[in-house]
Amino acid sequence: MGEFDSLSGDFKTIQHVEFVDQNPIGKSTRSNPVTYSKAYDEIRKLYSEQQASKINGYSPGHFSFNIVGGRCEECEGEGIIKVEMQFMADIELLCESCNGHRFKEEILEIQYKDKNIYDILELSVDEAIAFFDNGNGNIERKIVEKLKPLQNVGLGYVKLGQPSSTLSGGESQRIKLATFLSGENSNKSTMFIFDEPTTGLHFHDIKKLLTAFNQLIEKGHTVIVIEHNLDVIKTADWIIDLGAEGGDAGGNLVFSGKPEDLVKCKESHTGHFLREKL
Repeated sequence: MGEFDSLSGDFKTIQHVEFVDQNPIGKSTRSNPVTYSKAYDEIRKLYSEQQASKINGYSPGHFSFNIVGGRCEECEGEGIIKVEMQFMADIELLCESCNGHRFKEEILEIQYKDKNIYDILELSVDEAIAFFDNGNGNIERKIVEKLKPLQNVGLGYVKLGQPSSTLSGGESQRIKLATFLSGENSNKSTMFIFDEPTTGLHFHDIKKLLTAFNQLIEKGHTVIVIEHNLDVIKTADWIIDLGAEGGDAGGNLVFSGKPEDLVKCKESHTGHFLREKL
């Protein structure tokens, strides 16, 4: 912890601190939104319960690209072959064995509503929710429940099987937020710290993000956001404005208080621009 003069408030009620940064959700190219959200566990279970799977003795593991069984062993379930170049950047080639479909041909023959497991991974979050929402089973409902938080934080456009390495820092950060909203994590009273979560977000998606923040607060958590977006700043209960300039001319406490009081602070550049938003 950094140096400080005093610490006050009901901080003892905070049982855990979670820094939600923009680092990737996984280092492997097999890591993706559907595995991180745990929705893929239910999808694999659903495919293993299809009649053709039972006849062939396929378990949920056969529909995993992380373990030996149903995945293509030529590319080890990645769909691509990476060729290492000595003096140049590595080259990625489409796996000729599975044609980029990541699974063995016999596994791809198993279908649910005319879609195989590869087809599911190619769906966006929005498309997958609409697809499984038409199902009547308990597993389908669980899949939708685990995907909804991704939609709620503005990630409805992301493909289920999109490699984590292709996600932006902001997208990775919102996927982490979605996992907390799903209820998979501890119910401990947590202080969440977000580092500029609106990076690259459309205005309408910022609204979804703010709704997600409010859901965390309603569950008894605390949310701290490092942010420059005025639409986010104006919704804060309490603002700490540092400055007044950047670099060597910054780092000083300019203001601490409510948004409506910040606009009265003549020394604050933030307050000057925030005035138009309030």
